Amino acid sequence: MPRLLAPCSKLAYTRYIRKPTIPNPNRCDIFINHRGIDTKKTISGLLYDHFNRLRLNSFLDSKSLKPGDRLFVEINAAIKECSVGVAVFSPRYCDSYFCLHELTKLMENKKRVIPIFCDIKPSELCVKDDGTCSDAEIERFQSALEEAKYTVGLTFDTSNGDWSKFLAMASDAVTKNLLDVEEERLRSINPTYKHISA
Repeated sequence: MPRLLAPCSKLAYTRYIRKPTIPNPNRCDIFINHRGIDTKKTISGLLYDHFNRLRLNSFLDSKSLKPGDRLFVEINAAIKECSVGVAVFSPRYCDSYFCLHELTKLMENKKRVIPIFCDIKPSELCVKDDGTCSDAEIERFQSALEEAKYTVGLTFDTSNGDWSKFLAMASDAVTKNLLDVEEERLRSINPTYKHISA
């Protein structure tokens, strides 16, 4: 009887066992969009480490960038390359130009985005006009934020939540979306492609 595979192990099976090629080290599977001051040492850092243990290439600015890297060049390239984006919304998320820029790039590049609402409700998220951005940029940020707010995601309360359960749920959601994106890519290359279960 075939063994049932969880989404995480199914992805690893598909990418590394059935096709044992060395993955492109520059490819970004998952782009983690977050407000560093709120989540870098908690949810975002844990997700980054967890995905890397699963041999999935993740981009987290504090761990992926090195001195001398040009921020917008590297960030925009990682977003363009990624298959799935994870947007970790937190109380100070919308205060950051970089967070809103990254989210907007993810949405404009039609990436699959999994929102994680960490200690905040979707209705509490709004773009603030502090006078540093053009009206057109504010409009782009608002549009991307609205799209993310109306995308099914995960919620987590850092003071009462079960970290282990959350990490498993987030990991399953991301890997399932990675598999879906890969299937869509294969179908676009070969319209007769049919998924064959492992």
